[in-house]
Amino acid sequence: MLRNALKRDIEPILQQAATEYPIVTLMGPRQSGKTTIVQSLFPHKPYYNLERPDLRQVIMEDPVGILNRHPEGAIFDEVQRYPELLSYLQVIADEKKKNGLYILTGSHQSELHAAVSQSLAGRTAIFHLLPLSLKELMQNATVDQHLYTGFMPKIHHEAINPTHYYRNYLETYIEKDIRQLIHLKDLFTFQRFIKLCAGRIGQIFHSSHLANELGVSHHTIQHWLSIMQATFVIQLLPPYFENFGKRIIKSPKLYFFDVGLVSYLLDIESFHQIEREPLKGYLFENMVIMELYKTRLNQGHRPNLYYFRDSQQHEIDVIFKKGSQFIAAEIKSSQTMTKDFFKQLHYFNNLTQGKCEKGYVIYSGNDMALSNQFEFVHYQQAHTIL
Repeated sequence: MLRNALKRDIEPILQQAATEYPIVTLMGPRQSGKTTIVQSLFPHKPYYNLERPDLRQVIMEDPVGILNRHPEGAIFDEVQRYPELLSYLQVIADEKKKNGLYILTGSHQSELHAAVSQSLAGRTAIFHLLPLSLKELMQNATVDQHLYTGFMPKIHHEAINPTHYYRNYLETYIEKDIRQLIHLKDLFTFQRFIKLCAGRIGQIFHSSHLANELGVSHHTIQHWLSIMQATFVIQLLPPYFENFGKRIIKSPKLYFFDVGLVSYLLDIESFHQIEREPLKGYLFENMVIMELYKTRLNQGHRPNLYYFRDSQQHEIDVIFKKGSQFIAAEIKSSQTMTKDFFKQLHYFNNLTQGKCEKGYVIYSGNDMALSNQFEFVHYQQAHTIL
C-alpha cells in the first residue's frame, strides 16, 4: 500500500493533541483518509465504524457497556451517525481526566460541530483532513494529470481510473449523505445543480442565477449549497472587504474540495482533454486554492483565506491575512512568465498602504524570478508561501 510510503502532514498535530485532550476529533470528506490515519496513529485502540447499521445498533442498545469494555478508549468512525454517544464520552472524559482516550471521525461538518459544541466543548481538539496535498503526494506528474486525477487517496493507493472512481464516489455521496440530510423530490435536478456548480468554479457565486436556471427557489439553492459545504464537497472563498469601502465585491467565490471531482462533472475522461478544456484556468486555480487550504488545516490553523475584487475589476485570487499584514497571490495556469502578472499585486499593495507583506504569482512554469517583493512560485511549491 502507498500508505507505507506516505505520511500525512497532519499526523504530528493529531499525536500532540492526543496528549493534551481526552478526545481528538478529525473531520473531512468521505474517503479523504481519516480512517487510515487514525488507525495508523492509534493502532492499539479498538475500532468501531458507526456506518455499519449492525454495529451502530449494538452500541445504541448498550453504550455504557461498550465504553466500559474499553477503559483505555476507542476509535469511533463516522460518529455523526450516533451523536448521542458524545454525551456518554463527555461523562467518561470528566470522570477519568485522562488525555488521548477517544478518537472520533466524521464527514458531516454541521451535524458533528453542533453535537461537539453541545457535549464536548473544552474536551476535544477538532481538526480537518482534506484529500492529499501536492506536498504529500510528491508525484512526478504534469499539471493536466493532476487536474484530471485529483487527490483522493484511494485513486493513488490503488491506481484506480479517476473517471470510474468519481462516478462511484458521487453515487455514494448522494446515497449516503444527501438522501440522509435532505428529502429530494427530484434527484435529477440536484444532480444538475452539482454539475452547474462545477461549471462555476473560481467564479463569484450568485444563488439567484442557479435558481432561475434550475427552476427552483433561492431558498432551495441556499439549502443545497449549505449541505454541500457541510459534507465537504464545496468551499466558498469569502471576499476581503474590511476598510475598503462600498466598491468592493462582497459575494463569495465557489471551489470544490477535490479538483478531480470537478473534472469528472465537466465530463473530462482523460488528462489529454484538459489542455483543450475552456475552464482549465479555473481548474488550476481550484487546485492551488485547495493546496493553500490543506496547508493551513494540516498545520491545525484556521484557513484565513480570502479573495479581493472591486467594481473596477481589480482582483487578487487569494489573500492570506496574517495579523494586520497580507500575503497575496495571483494564480496563473500559464507556463510562461510575464511581469504583467504582478500588476494586481502592486495595486493591492498600494491600496493597503504597504501592508501586503509578500506577493506571489503561482504558475505552472519552472522559471523563478523576483520583482521587488513579489516573486514567481511553481504550483507544487504553493504551500511554501504560507
